[in-house]
Amino acid sequence: MLNWEQTFVSVTSATAQRNGAGFNPCQGLYFKPAGEQPKTALIATHYNVDFSEHYLGPYMAQRGFGFLGWNTRFRGNEAFFLLEHALVDIGAGVRWLREQAGVEQVVILGNSGGGSLMGAYQSQALGVTMTPTPDLKLPEALHNLIPAQLYISLCAHLGRPEVLTDWFDPSITDESDPTSIDESLNMFNPQHGPPYDDAFIQRYRAAQKARNERITQWCYAELERLTELKMFDRAFNMYRTWADPRLMDGTLDPSDRAVGRCYAGDPKTANFSPRGIGLNNTLRTWLSMWSLSASHCRGAPHLERITQPALVIQSTADTGVFPSDAQAIYDALGSRDKVLHMVEGDHYLEQPDNARDRVADMIADWLRSKGG
Repeated sequence: MLNWEQTFVSVTSATAQRNGAGFNPCQGLYFKPAGEQPKTALIATHYNVDFSEHYLGPYMAQRGFGFLGWNTRFRGNEAFFLLEHALVDIGAGVRWLREQAGVEQVVILGNSGGGSLMGAYQSQALGVTMTPTPDLKLPEALHNLIPAQLYISLCAHLGRPEVLTDWFDPSITDESDPTSIDESLNMFNPQHGPPYDDAFIQRYRAAQKARNERITQWCYAELERLTELKMFDRAFNMYRTWADPRLMDGTLDPSDRAVGRCYAGDPKTANFSPRGIGLNNTLRTWLSMWSLSASHCRGAPHLERITQPALVIQSTADTGVFPSDAQAIYDALGSRDKVLHMVEGDHYLEQPDNARDRVADMIADWLRSKGG
């Protein structure tokens, strides 16, 4: 194996300057083979999670590639996320790879929840089609994004609105009260299962989408009310987001996953706790990130615009991304040259012991086949 080294990267972007406290909005770590300047490098970013020390960084550097674990201004600040500015920040990382690191071939890595974010970046770098968040303007810098040459999806959710809605608990009857419940839609009520019958699942999935749309319509109405009060936005909490029936019923979208588990442990306990995606929002962040009807963070509209060679990898024991999700990503990609691999492992490839090495080898072999 090659030795590797890492460099701290900290830059401004076209729409975010250095903070008064001294830090730059865009930061990350660049992994590369020691003493070498790789011509091919990957970049990975998430909506909220810190990806600077991404687990694949050292693995790819050991195999002769660069890897930029990158963060936008919204790292740890999901409640104020705006897609148009996140894409500009990712663009700053891609530009750094090209202009400072000397990379000739940039590879988008859409991993975990960041999958649709990176898909949106590549899509909009190929030509801007998105509309602005209400009452805002699209930054001119969106038209200057540099597209990547290759696209990789790794254990990725299809889109931010899609994963939230799939995980939604539609039995909540009062959005301000996390204890409120309609037992006819409570998947944790043993009268419904598991296993759940088709009629319950159809009713449940429809109610999840209805909940998403109710919150969207409330956000629009609340923005109108605030405008009359000369206020720009407001914050709100959203509860109960660990209630995908696939978590409790292994016959749905079957895989090697541990049934009765989610990323936060026991699904019922997690669902009725304050730990969950989308807990904190502003009205505009909801519309930008989570809304099925308003957000540009949905995966398919961006993936279908990506025609570059693509590699889709999904682990078979993932407790939050399921086989149908990986297939949907593969099917949505506009690439003619694309391949889907199902691999043994959990979401973070911590198990089995060689999972990360195997996936890194798979990625490295594919990159070399594409001239990397």
